[in-house]
Amino acid sequence: MNWHNLTDTAQIEEIKEDSKDRPVLVFKHSTRCSISSMALNRLERKWNDSEMDGLMPYYLDLVRYREVSNEVAQAFGIAHESPQVLLISNGECVYHTSHTGISYPDLKGKFDSLPG
Repeated sequence: MNWHNLTDTAQIEEIKEDSKDRPVLVFKHSTRCSISSMALNRLERKWNDSEMDGLMPYYLDLVRYREVSNEVAQAFGIAHESPQVLLISNGECVYHTSHTGISYPDLKGKFDSLPG
């Protein structure tokens, strides 16, 4: 899995634009939370690059970049949670979940159901 770091609020507009060509995943991770670490580990262990080809994954360390996390919540109209995943397509959040709801099979199912 090749994460792209989300560290600046300016990247949110880039994500919206990029998501018009390919879906984008944002993983909001708290480095201080064991549940967040578990969710990240489960996702990374099951991740299959060939199955998720075309999905651009972003990793957001919300402890270091809390202002970015707040802006993500506002930009996509999704209340902040941690850990949390957001699937962005055509500039909109089309799927989100948090905590133990984060699962590779569910995420893959949502990714596979996107048009294109």
